[in-house]
Amino acid sequence: MLVSLLSTKLHLPRPRPNAISRPHLVQKLLAGISQTGRFVLLSAPAGFGKTTLLTEFIARLEKSGAWVTLDKDDNDPLQFWTYIIKALQTVQPDIGKSALALLESHQHFPNETIPTLIINDLTKDPDEIVLVLDDYHLIQNPAIHAGLGFILDHLPWNLDIVVSTRMDPPWPLARFRARDQLIEIRSMDLRFTFEEATLFLNEVMKLELSTENVAALEARTEGWIASLQLAALSMKGRKDVPGFIQSFTGSHVYVAEYLMDEVLGRQPEEVIRFLLRTSILESLNASLGEAVSTQSDCHTIIKNLYQANLFILPLDDEGQWFRYHRLFADLLQARLQQSIPAAEIKTLHQRAAASMTPEKPADNLVV
Repeated sequence: MLVSLLSTKLHLPRPRPNAISRPHLVQKLLAGISQTGRFVLLSAPAGFGKTTLLTEFIARLEKSGAWVTLDKDDNDPLQFWTYIIKALQTVQPDIGKSALALLESHQHFPNETIPTLIINDLTKDPDEIVLVLDDYHLIQNPAIHAGLGFILDHLPWNLDIVVSTRMDPPWPLARFRARDQLIEIRSMDLRFTFEEATLFLNEVMKLELSTENVAALEARTEGWIASLQLAALSMKGRKDVPGFIQSFTGSHVYVAEYLMDEVLGRQPEEVIRFLLRTSILESLNASLGEAVSTQSDCHTIIKNLYQANLFILPLDDEGQWFRYHRLFADLLQARLQQSIPAAEIKTLHQRAAASMTPEKPADNLVV
């Protein structure tokens, strides 16, 4: 083989001990693969429990499962398609032999060539396979996006695909929705409910919190699973639990480190500039974003932030108004105060106030 494969990337994950069971979401995943021609997109920011959910889903499968955990090195088409084929071969050893031979020949061929060979092999075999691609956001190669998109457009009856990602892939998702080919699970689906938060905090983390304290923490974290875990770790041994919950923000050291490492620190400078300056707003649209940040084409910036699941939540069905997740906004505001003088922050508020519309009055500003 020309590619050295890490076998653990193909291992089906084992159920995690003490994980909160989420049968309603597992059922949605199972329903998504129950009809030919559909695929599932599991798209949410870091820390929303995507991989844990898929682990429970895999354990409930009645079909054969194949798994690939992707990383940045898999942007090489040779390596990517080799992993895909090897994953499928864990179920059906004869799939993809001709495709592997072609990949190793180093010939140049159209993006759909390898996918076509894989599809043709699948149609010759009666076994049903569920292929899970975890961490797909790490794939940035347009040729790979095009090739996998070709498979999604021509799914054989016996292949189901589940894609887990922190950001939406550049596929024609609107077209897939219109054709009823796409099942979506997003952050609003994945956030812990009050009941799930209670189980996690009191049974898994052994905190014995009151109903009022669980409700307060669930509201402050907006059900974001990673922040609930970080808060729980910080609460162990504390006497003033209500006081801690009241003061728990996105600038808490654990949450700030997580958001910097997994989210903010991975963004380009112009995106960070926009995020910091617009964090003074309780809600924002393109015109407010341009007024406050003085950056052009804020409609595209906001659209890209939303597609990238960058902790930005829609406030209407038209995709005009958005807000940041509260803990993310806390972090952004703290970073803003650290990065520019108070006089410049005052100027940002003045720009925002001057651009307010009757629909969004001046109390839209964070003081």
